[in-house]
Amino acid sequence: MKRSAAIALVSCLLAAGTVASAQLGEVARKEAERRKAIKTPGKTYTNEDIKPDPTTPVQVSSSPEGTRETPSENAAEAPAPSASATPPSVKSDPAERKNQEAQWREKIKAEREALERAQSFAEALQSRINALNTDFVNRDDPVQRAKIAQDRDKALADLEKAKKEIEQHTKGIARIQEDARRAGVPAGWVR
Repeated sequence: MKRSAAIALVSCLLAAGTVASAQLGEVARKEAERRKAIKTPGKTYTNEDIKPDPTTPVQVSSSPEGTRETPSENAAEAPAPSASATPPSVKSDPAERKNQEAQWREKIKAEREALERAQSFAEALQSRINALNTDFVNRDDPVQRAKIAQDRDKALADLEKAKKEIEQHTKGIARIQEDARRAGVPAGWVR
């Protein structure tokens, strides 16, 4: 009995597989016919077809690292961009291009390293705060507890500063990537 049930199950599966493959073959044949019927290929887009968004106002500010473009906080306050106010673009000369690539890579690397330092510092502060909390709970002497509470409050204030610094560096990375996009810099330079 068990053997005949197993044979029946295998035959049903084979029959279902044959029907499914026949349907799949029919679909593939129809798709091949549809592709042959298409006379013109679709549009191919290149980097020249995709231009930066000219409607986003940009303010140019001077900083110690050089000139940096930042998006305006309030579009109404931003001056209207003139025809000559285009973001610097990537040069076609290989030597200049290599120099520009090194500058962009160094800029993003410095910002990422600063972010990593700030994150490490925040983690260390959090560990110190946890240790101070444990120490505070385990002390009975009010003088020692007061000193530990002062240290903990200072560490908490430092942690808030570190969190703000992390946020600034995260925004700085996004700003560099946006500046690079507007300048037409290849994305690989700022990854």
